[in-house]
Amino acid sequence: MIEVTNEKVVVAKEKLKEAHTRQKSYADKHRRSLEFQPGDHVFLKVSP
Repeated sequence: MIEVTNEKVVVAKEKLKEAHTRQKSYADKHRRSLEFQPGDHVFLKVSP
């Protein structure tokens, strides 16, 4: 019974890793490089 549970945990971790990789690759495609010139106004979001 413990072996079955451990196998299910391993499968769940693998699926989570696949989903994370898929989401990251999707997000990376939509990121773009930004270039700023002197005098440009920008909004910086800073967290503590």
